[in-house]
Amino acid sequence: MIKMKVARIILDPFTNSPIVILKDMEERRALPIWIGLFEANAIAMKLEDVTTPRPMTHDLIANILKSLKATVERIVVNDLINNTFYARIYLNTPGGTIEIDSRPSDAIAIALRTNAPIYVEEVVLQKAKSFDLEDRDKLLKEWLEQLSPEDLEKFRA
Repeated sequence: MIKMKVARIILDPFTNSPIVILKDMEERRALPIWIGLFEANAIAMKLEDVTTPRPMTHDLIANILKSLKATVERIVVNDLINNTFYARIYLNTPGGTIEIDSRPSDAIAIALRTNAPIYVEEVVLQKAKSFDLEDRDKLLKEWLEQLSPEDLEKFRA
């Protein structure tokens, strides 16, 4: 398992669908996960430290867990099947550990509210063909080095 963090939320330029970008802790690999608008809003609100007068759904879940003396041990994005990501939420409860199936977007929103770590199984990174940020930087550098002054003239404002 690879420990990751939420880097940011972006919009797919072709579909305007939100994408949550997870990055590993060394910021060498990233995993884009397309999510719903409501889940993107829930994640973004927590990332921006926006509070609401009443608890939103993921806040409510965190409050319920706290009331039941359960803690989120971790969330794991554990599979990718037919372009659909799957996740598990691992809870520590007074009665033992419980594992719950979840959409990654909901699991991430809950992890952010409970300060739980986010993990991604290596197989998911391979199936999703996550992009290596060092390779991206290397390719960009190579491309820039091959540009001529004439090429750069094309982009002059």
